[in-house]
Amino acid sequence: MSSTTGFVTTVTSTGTSTGTSTGTARDDVRTTAPAPVTPRQARRAERARVTAERAAALPPVPLRHARLTGAAVAVGSLSFAGSFFLVGATPDTSLGVTVGDLMALPFQLSLVALVVHQLRTRAAGLGRGTVGFMRVELGFLALAMAWTVLHGLVPSFRDDFWLAVLDVFWPVSMLGMAVIGIKIAVAGRWRGTARAWPAVAESWAPVCIPVFGATGGAPVADLVAGGHVLVGYVVLGLVLLRAPHLTGARDA
Repeated sequence: MSSTTGFVTTVTSTGTSTGTSTGTARDDVRTTAPAPVTPRQARRAERARVTAERAAALPPVPLRHARLTGAAVAVGSLSFAGSFFLVGATPDTSLGVTVGDLMALPFQLSLVALVVHQLRTRAAGLGRGTVGFMRVELGFLALAMAWTVLHGLVPSFRDDFWLAVLDVFWPVSMLGMAVIGIKIAVAGRWRGTARAWPAVAESWAPVCIPVFGATGGAPVADLVAGGHVLVGYVVLGLVLLRAPHLTGARDA
């Protein structure tokens, strides 16, 4: 009898102990409330959600499009670099001016193709402001190309004030490309070399325009400008041609 009583007492004690610890654990769970979400955290979460939705809604960009863009950039950049080595930035003859302008035109056309590919892949980011800026950059490039054609093919226009105003869009468009290059590096939507090299290539204006100003257009400035195009844009074109997947392009 005494052993049975001891068994009952042991079971009762164990149950009481277990119930007490369980109750305490549940009390602990109930009293530990989740940290409140701050307005800043809520805004970040909402932006992340919207960004993910926009990224998922983008149609796929074929690898072929990236390769063609890369080929255009490489060839157009070779032409532009060659103009600095052949006639320089400030040719002495009217024919030299025409040659220089017409050799620059394929480069400008290739930049249009590059910005279009960057837009389609949202390389610089998914925000409406960024997309809007890149569309404005396409407008700058169109105006710069208009100047190139008119300045190169119609010598009688070269001293007109309105054409000088149009000329402003050449450096403005190149500065716009520099901004896009930085935004691509920050956004991180392109990967590897494709992410880093646009900032190198598109730094042409911030690097070369001061050199032209400091040297007065001396031959060394032509070497710097042409060399920068070779190292920057030609290499960027080859990156897109050889590794299009780094830009997010893919075949559906």
